[in-house]
Amino acid sequence: MILHLTLKLCLLLITVSSNLAIAIKKEKRPPQTLSRGWGDDITWVQTYEEGLFLAQKSKKPLMVIHHLEDCQYCQALKKAFVQNDEIQEMAQNNFIMLNLMHETTDKNLSPDGQYVPRIMFVDPSLTVRADITGRYSNRLYTYEPQDLPVLIENMKKALRLIQSEL
Repeated sequence: MILHLTLKLCLLLITVSSNLAIAIKKEKRPPQTLSRGWGDDITWVQTYEEGLFLAQKSKKPLMVIHHLEDCQYCQALKKAFVQNDEIQEMAQNNFIMLNLMHETTDKNLSPDGQYVPRIMFVDPSLTVRADITGRYSNRLYTYEPQDLPVLIENMKKALRLIQSEL
């Protein structure tokens, strides 16, 4: 009888602990590899071509972030980008998002050079928006951490333009 009760108790403990382990696993979302640290709650596309397709299909602008892992300026911008709730929310809900660590074959995405970090917008008509720039005249599409208000305004501008032009 005691052996029977002990066996039932062991089975109960195993069941409870395995259910607890499953619940803990569900709570912890593994980081999305495509985010590369730019925001794990954002859905990222894998390629420029996929981004163009989804931008056209969803009628959302594509935001392309060119960066390199070993670039200190990219790392600083990434850290500020992730910590900004407004940017994260807009990126998650209103944009098709792509971050690239290599150049694309589309030369329209490097009108003034292939520097990093560089952020450009492509509207759903597949037009690269060369008119949405940062605050620097020598590197039009670069942003620094202190430029996040400019980036936010440019994200809003990209959203306004698709409503007025498409």
